[in-house]
Amino acid sequence: MFATYLIGLREGLEATLVVSILVAFLVKSQRRDRLPQVWAGVGLAVVLSVVFGWLIEYTSTSLLARSEDRELFEAVTSVAAVVFVTWMIFWMRTAARTIAGELRGKLTDALAVGSLAVAGMAFLAVIREGLETALIFYSAAQSAAGGTGAGALLSLAGGVATAVVIGFLLYRSALKINLSKFFTWTGALLILVAAGILKYGVHDFQEAGVLPGLNNQAFDISSTLDPNAWYGALLAGMFNITAAPTVLEMIAWVAYAVPVLVLFLRKPATPARPAAPPATAGAPAPTPAGDAVSTPAEPADTEASTDTAPQRA
Repeated sequence: MFATYLIGLREGLEATLVVSILVAFLVKSQRRDRLPQVWAGVGLAVVLSVVFGWLIEYTSTSLLARSEDRELFEAVTSVAAVVFVTWMIFWMRTAARTIAGELRGKLTDALAVGSLAVAGMAFLAVIREGLETALIFYSAAQSAAGGTGAGALLSLAGGVATAVVIGFLLYRSALKINLSKFFTWTGALLILVAAGILKYGVHDFQEAGVLPGLNNQAFDISSTLDPNAWYGALLAGMFNITAAPTVLEMIAWVAYAVPVLVLFLRKPATPARPAAPPATAGAPAPTPAGDAVSTPAEPADTEASTDTAPQRA
């Protein structure tokens, strides 16, 4: 269940940070009259995300009669979830430095258009996270327990609730965390979760008859890794590590987890700063790029911008 909690926490915090940036900008700009449109867009995005999640579950349990069709559907959604997870963690690592500025710029344009544009801006900012959460949650829950039961739903809801609380405390300046380290650690864990989802998808493809080797086991360590023990259930639930995987399952797990982890944890190269022009007599020295200080009401456009959360409205 920790995997689904982590999904809810990670995706929920991303959406919460987006909403807090929009709200802080409107408060600072003395445009509180547009806050109802922001919340309307956020609410619509949440509702559609829940409907999307229900549609995925309904399709799997009610519309697909044959077990082979259900296995194939779960395999396809697993692969799609892995693609979304991979894209999301790398996008967040590169876009976190500029996301606040981009959102404020888009919201400024939306304010000039009207109320519907503001609501649409908030909706589009949140709906991506919501749809990703629904798809990734479904695949992770299927991988962990073979179904989206009440426990998985409660874990996801707990993660989202934790994210909302963290986002609110950040907004009120009551909590300061290093978001760069947070997204790095959770990103690495999600890569391992995604590797388990991909492994489960390969198993479903094998059960559906699309891929061969269903009975060709890579190894069997059931005597060491008891699937009924708490540690066996924990590894299976979080990363889909099982005692008797097939050869293709292990190839898929290793082929995804190792290179993606290496690429994600590798420190991105820092572009060299251009040489500053010579100072003119009587002119103030130029401020180096990146040394600008954000106002307290606007989060800085950096990955670790938690010390500049908006002041109490």
